[in-house]
Amino acid sequence: MKSIDGIQFAEMVRMGAHHLHQNADYVDTLNVFPVPDGDTGTNMNLSMSSGAKETEAQTDAHIGKTAQALSKGLLMGARGNSGVILSQLFRGFGKEITNDAELSPRRLAEGLQHGVDTAYKAVMKPVEGTILTVAKDAAKKAVELADKEQDIIRLFEATVEEAKASLQRTPDLLPVLKEVGVVDSGGQGLVYVYEGFLAALKGEKLPERQDMKSMDDMVKTEHHKSVAGFMNTDEIEFGYCTEFMVKFEDGKKAFDEEAFRNDLSVYGDSLLVISDEEIAKVHVHAEEPGKVLTYGQQYGSLISMKIENMRQQHTDIVGEGHQKEAVKPAETHPYAVVTVAMGEGIAELLKSIGASTVIEGGQTMNPSTEDIVKAIQAVGAERVLILPNNKNIIMAAEQAAEVAGIEAAVVPTKNVPQGMAALLAFNPEASVENNRDAMTDAASLVKTGQVTHAVRDTSIDGIEIKKDDFMGIAESKIVIAAPELKNVAQELLRQLIDEESEIVTILYGEDSTEKAAKELAEFIGTLNDEAEVEIHHGRQPLYPYIFSIE
Repeated sequence: MKSIDGIQFAEMVRMGAHHLHQNADYVDTLNVFPVPDGDTGTNMNLSMSSGAKETEAQTDAHIGKTAQALSKGLLMGARGNSGVILSQLFRGFGKEITNDAELSPRRLAEGLQHGVDTAYKAVMKPVEGTILTVAKDAAKKAVELADKEQDIIRLFEATVEEAKASLQRTPDLLPVLKEVGVVDSGGQGLVYVYEGFLAALKGEKLPERQDMKSMDDMVKTEHHKSVAGFMNTDEIEFGYCTEFMVKFEDGKKAFDEEAFRNDLSVYGDSLLVISDEEIAKVHVHAEEPGKVLTYGQQYGSLISMKIENMRQQHTDIVGEGHQKEAVKPAETHPYAVVTVAMGEGIAELLKSIGASTVIEGGQTMNPSTEDIVKAIQAVGAERVLILPNNKNIIMAAEQAAEVAGIEAAVVPTKNVPQGMAALLAFNPEASVENNRDAMTDAASLVKTGQVTHAVRDTSIDGIEIKKDDFMGIAESKIVIAAPELKNVAQELLRQLIDEESEIVTILYGEDSTEKAAKELAEFIGTLNDEAEVEIHHGRQPLYPYIFSIE
């Protein structure tokens, strides 16, 4: 095979997403820490599914256009660091081949290399022995063969083999992988994607593990989950989820994205517009979708139209008996802080100290770039600061800040205690840049401890961990593991608290009680009788205790 076109590439993407989807659970098990939030496979699966959904709608034989569709879908659907890196790999790939109608072996290799360059630039401190290394080694092999290999299948076979070999070398580059006895989870996910690509090129079938939902169904399910919990059916103001693309045409109205977005905003909410030189993709919740489509026709022909009745969907998902407080459209105001957390109690606490809105997410459920963008839009502010409160959400938050369409910045908080400290440092009179710096500094002064349970047997840093043990984590390091929750919590506090500790906050979760938290407060008094102790019922899952020490 001398070249591939957009139709063939779309099938490669479908097969790559399919293969990753089948093996996402296995990828999750490769996460180094045995905590119950090891979700690399889940994040990569949902990210790739979002990209594949876009390519399903792209039926053009021009491979540059198909690659752009994949890039857009991945960008907005990216979840977690692994998903963001995956999106950057194909963002760079898409930029390199934008003008190519077909890809030769050499152009395929150059596209892969440009994707690697883009991904490395997107990561502040690239770590070798990860998905980045696997992508880099695979692209290097493709570039080496590009001058002499004229068959694209043979070139990509060698590329995939090098990706697999690189994956097996990851434990040699990251000692923690070797200690635990696994390969890098993100690298494994990328190998599954590339194996799917190769199977499509060769016309082969991949081994089936389970029935795969369509990409549309997978993304739709996540969208419905995010909508269902916040309002009653009769409180949905704009009842039709309307999605379409406008293919620009000569003789039609000249497209200006800002004007286009402003004009559409009068028809509804949750508006999202992504465009390039040839096409605009629109998502909006509207009460009169026909008017939205008519407006779009001023700029060109409509393609890939989809209108869904959200009231009916909401009723089907949660039933008419679901009663939760509705989210009302926010009034426009000058400043807002958007943050992420799990647990109703933690969300209430964050709002009480200054958060404008709290996206439900964190461990086991990383919000996508699009989820964060929608939260920014819903809050209705002119300037926004984003607090991810999880190291695996920071990159998606940064992508959201780039595409939100307003002045936005990320305060790179890695946990809830850091988020709390950052919120207390927020100054509504300061600039976005000054707030970001001050809030980041405040977050860095907090010591954090977390208690959770192990999901498998392992050994890390000389600590033997048994499945279902409780683990005490100081900052990001496991410092104790034992069967008894109380013993683990006390030993963790013993390592975190010193004579300079002034305020200790206990957030107890679903798997603990107020009585147990008060007993820990008494124990803290034996360590430092001058420390002030605050107790809050965070209601967070999976983590019986989260400690903040200032």
